[in-house]
Amino acid sequence: MLAPMSEAQVMDPEDQKIVTLARSARARNAVPEGAAVRDETGRTYVAGTVALPSLRLSALQTAVAMAVASGATSLEAAAVVSDVVAVPAEDLSAVRDLGGPATPVLLAGPDGRLRETVTAG
Repeated sequence: MLAPMSEAQVMDPEDQKIVTLARSARARNAVPEGAAVRDETGRTYVAGTVALPSLRLSALQTAVAMAVASGATSLEAAAVVSDVVAVPAEDLSAVRDLGGPATPVLLAGPDGRLRETVTAG
């Protein structure tokens, strides 16, 4: 795992973009989480939490599934906006399955402020 980012560190513009997209998905859909992933070609996939009686997926799992369904073969980065204090292991596993263990996963609060960056590993 990587250390939490300090105030002095600035996010890469492409990482800021996926955090903003994740935050927008959370707000637009009034769901507990929003997520976005960026694939190996730079395309982004945005999703919110899926909570149906027969299907439950986190926002990050849904974003990864959307990337796979669209033909992505790898991930460059992932972001989740949530109230949680850590990215759940199941979410990290989904990112790792497509992007590999070194894929960065950014966790931001509902206000869009980055809390930490971890690897999917």
